[in-house]
Amino acid sequence: MFKPSILPQIQVALVEDDVFFARALADAIQAAPDMRLQGSAANCRQAFQMLTQPAADVLLVDLGLPDGPGMDIIRAAQRQWPRCMVMVSSVFGDEAHVIQSLEAGATGYLLKDSTPVLMVEEIRNVHAGGSPISPLIARQLLTRFRHAMAGESAPVPLLALPSAPQEEQARLSPRERQVLDYITKGFSYEEIGGLMGVSRNTVLSFVRRIYAKLKVRSQLEAIYEARVQGLLLS
Repeated sequence: MFKPSILPQIQVALVEDDVFFARALADAIQAAPDMRLQGSAANCRQAFQMLTQPAADVLLVDLGLPDGPGMDIIRAAQRQWPRCMVMVSSVFGDEAHVIQSLEAGATGYLLKDSTPVLMVEEIRNVHAGGSPISPLIARQLLTRFRHAMAGESAPVPLLALPSAPQEEQARLSPRERQVLDYITKGFSYEEIGGLMGVSRNTVLSFVRRIYAKLKVRSQLEAIYEARVQGLLLS
């Protein structure tokens, strides 16, 4: 008798002290057929204990925890769950928190103005190799990069990567460059798909190829490296 194959579920762990937000997000994760809420914690102490358990695929971390900074959880996850993708979910949208989180090892950064349903979509995104960042934050950090590259008074970004020699310039296809240009302007993957007339999954495929060719792991690194190499359309 034929039995349909069961796709592996994305194992998700959550560190969130806001009871109502945590409950809404947990409900959205558990309602998703391709996900399982593996564990949850409301503070640093519980989170450190959770990290001694089998690794999750994706870890969502709030930065403002009652007994310590969420940044410590990100660093600990890098040591104890090295293959786990970490995504920040926070009310803090300032440059310092964003850059420190990315340097600590976070792969994505979302503001809490995102709905639980959207966050579930971004869990899929980060698990598939994407690096979701709220458009407001992307624009803010892009402004910092532009100032730095123009030689203005803004400090050099902490995430700056060594520029590639001209002979090592990545060869992006016209469609990949178009996707990268839209990302630079702060469009979401859904918006890019609509503008290009393709599905969100197709956009994600373009993004994965862009990251591989530029040898980067996040949108911010991709934007910086593409500007250094002169790959953007505008």
